[in-house]
Amino acid sequence: MKFGPVAIAEAAGAILAHGVRAGTVTFKKGRLLTPDDVAQLTGAQVETVIAARLEPGDIGEDEAAGAIAEALCGPHLTRSAAFTGRCNLFADVAGLAVVDGDRLDRINLLSEAVTVATLPAFAPTEPRQMVATIKIIPFAAPSAIVEAATMIARAGTPILRVEPFRTRRVALIQTRLPGTKPSVLEKTVEATRARVAALGSELTLTRICGHSEAELATEIATARAQGCDPILVLGASAITDRRDVIPGAIVAQGGEIRHFGMPVDPGNLLLLAKLGDADVVGLPGCARSPKRNGFDWILQRLLADVPVSRQDIMRMGVGGLLGEIAIRPLPRGEAAPEPTVAPPRAPRIAAVILAAGRSTRMGAANKLLAEVDGQPMIDHAVDAALASQARPVVVVAGHDAAKVRAAIGLREAAVVENPDHAQGLSTSVRAGIAALPAEIDGALFMLADMPRVGAAHIDRLIAAFNPVEGRAICVPTHKSKRGNPVLWAARFFPEMRTIEGDMGARRILAEHAEQVCEVEMPDDAILLDIDTPEALAALRSASPKVRA
Repeated sequence: MKFGPVAIAEAAGAILAHGVRAGTVTFKKGRLLTPDDVAQLTGAQVETVIAARLEPGDIGEDEAAGAIAEALCGPHLTRSAAFTGRCNLFADVAGLAVVDGDRLDRINLLSEAVTVATLPAFAPTEPRQMVATIKIIPFAAPSAIVEAATMIARAGTPILRVEPFRTRRVALIQTRLPGTKPSVLEKTVEATRARVAALGSELTLTRICGHSEAELATEIATARAQGCDPILVLGASAITDRRDVIPGAIVAQGGEIRHFGMPVDPGNLLLLAKLGDADVVGLPGCARSPKRNGFDWILQRLLADVPVSRQDIMRMGVGGLLGEIAIRPLPRGEAAPEPTVAPPRAPRIAAVILAAGRSTRMGAANKLLAEVDGQPMIDHAVDAALASQARPVVVVAGHDAAKVRAAIGLREAAVVENPDHAQGLSTSVRAGIAALPAEIDGALFMLADMPRVGAAHIDRLIAAFNPVEGRAICVPTHKSKRGNPVLWAARFFPEMRTIEGDMGARRILAEHAEQVCEVEMPDDAILLDIDTPEALAALRSASPKVRA
């Protein structure tokens, strides 16, 4: 890849490495300069730009990031489209992130051009939470490096995957001594119930018995007979040896002690055992508290069906210091709650399909019901949105609303009617915004008469969306021409409610130019809307699957 100053006369086809602002021209870094861009820059008296040019053997940053992400995308992960050389992987389910650290290191050691960052191994995940990000550092990566990275990722079991939490019947057995307070036992049950429920399982059996091998062995047998797995045992007195009461009771039932002790504090005195195919865990005393401790690490893995060997436990020492250290001012029981930071997640982007117009330029027919590739035009927009990462999908109907509903059928899209559709597109924008849930981060506003816009176009806009980095409005372009759909951050909804007539939101785009990100698309689908019988005929003639 070549990098450095480029004379403006020779800049067509180069990638801007630094943004340019001159006169009325504002181009952001990463823009692939077209001849029209060069003409505008020349007119603004720009003589040189700092740019990059790909050479033979280079793979563009987005293509490279996408290829590596695809190879890394294991079970229960989905990937975003690539943008600015970054591609993210997100969890589909609540579960545990399982990472092959050795092979991941091999990828990161290949070249400074390729980086992969993940959650820590066995970190819990939530749906839509980011698990990994792949970033190409320069504007391109050598094809040999990309190929080597994908080969490492595809050799053997997935480097990255999410193991979902399974629903289990969990038992908790507590022993007591004459001085054991009932309130302590009750609080332990509630703390354990909350822990288990947070991982998608249920505490179905709770028992209390004397602190003796015989009584405890009987309760363990009862829990096993009722199909509980795992069986959690918390003694009135901590386990101090493999021959103590809790391990003794497990062995008396024919169980096997797998490991005692763990290099995690709090949580040192944990015992792991097997009784048939069921896991039995002798809990450390800190498990009575809802605060994080070593038992949480074990419980998460057991409920995700991720095996835990004695070697696994013995390797938990790095990062295993969870408790207070000397510099902390308060003991654990008195300390203020630790601040929490929300994990990175996929942006929650809705799709609003504007389908209320009368299509007067089409004549008597409603263009949205016209057949394209064997189905009504409206269905192309709905299917594209449903195949994308956008959710929910809202269709704003008006003219021929009943027929539009019928055409959409049982597709998972909400249809809302705009009784004021004759007053212009702006009323449909307002109706669409009103139908959106409050918690979304933004929404794509799609025109229903653009049947060639697909899920890939939509997902590329979503991948570009990042208000923190100044990409709060994402506009698709093709050869420097802007099209639709446009993705808006939710912060602009109040302003969008003020627009009137059929002008759309061009004024708001102009007023917030610094927040606009132009997203180049590989084809002109984002420019093709069907307004006239001639446009429909041309579309049909170009589509051999269409029935006349």
